[in-house]
Amino acid sequence: MWTRRGLLQRSLTFGGALAAGGALSRSPSRALAAQVEPEINDDGLYTQPWFLQTFLDLGEDLGEAAENGKRLAVIWEQKGCPYCKDMHLVNFADPAINAYVRENFEVLQFNIHGLRETTDLDGEVLDERSMARRWAIRFTPTVHFFPEDPAKAAGKTGIEAEVARMPGYFKPPHFLAMFRFVREKAYEQEDFQSFLKRQPAA
Repeated sequence: MWTRRGLLQRSLTFGGALAAGGALSRSPSRALAAQVEPEINDDGLYTQPWFLQTFLDLGEDLGEAAENGKRLAVIWEQKGCPYCKDMHLVNFADPAINAYVRENFEVLQFNIHGLRETTDLDGEVLDERSMARRWAIRFTPTVHFFPEDPAKAAGKTGIEAEVARMPGYFKPPHFLAMFRFVREKAYEQEDFQSFLKRQPAA
């Protein structure tokens, strides 16, 4: 079944593949075969070419992430943020982190000062900066993680539905541990600090 998001992603992927001589692919094995350098988008934010490009309807994006066997993460950033830059040029430059996130998560990037129209999980339509206030964003980067089952988020706001939050920049070992904490659903049994203490890399 075609969806708005699928059509948008197909269009963007096809256009990018033409620009790169057909080098890009949505196939995980091919997409992960080579490290992809971050870019700077129209808002002046560092961004990853593999981040989702959607209509920013969180309910739809959460549902499609679940259908793809992945978790949905929303990363909040802002222009000129040095820690956001480190997240892209240090954390996502680590092949192990890059591969793990791409294989297990669908990632949306929001601008804390942005004006793009977004739809929260409860159907409320707001621009990005208003959504940032609604979700109580205090730092950048901040990463929100959402339930594996979209039904658990139905009718809730993003802040009500989140299962975990990364409030600020985490160094690479802790950054990867947070994504593992969510993917393994460890939040159902313990808090992140307890999980982190059990990780050899921490």
